[in-house]
Amino acid sequence: MVGVRQPPSPIWRLPGTGHNLGPPLEPATNWQTHCWRQAHKKAWKQPPVEVVRRRMRRAKELGMTYREYTLEILERGRYL
Repeated sequence: MVGVRQPPSPIWRLPGTGHNLGPPLEPATNWQTHCWRQAHKKAWKQPPVEVVRRRMRRAKELGMTYREYTLEILERGRYL
């Protein structure tokens, strides 16, 4: 139809390239930030000592740090 304006596409709401869908950098106290922080705490909670030792040994074999190795496990959901 001529003259009828279409609503904007929802694509404008999507974050740009390189955005990790984390909380905004400006200080904000909202539900999304709260959930993000809780998930971060849960993902990085201290595992048992045996798990830490095994990961450190494997990371050393691969020439990585413990944090890099753990991050790979968290990101991919599988062991290297």
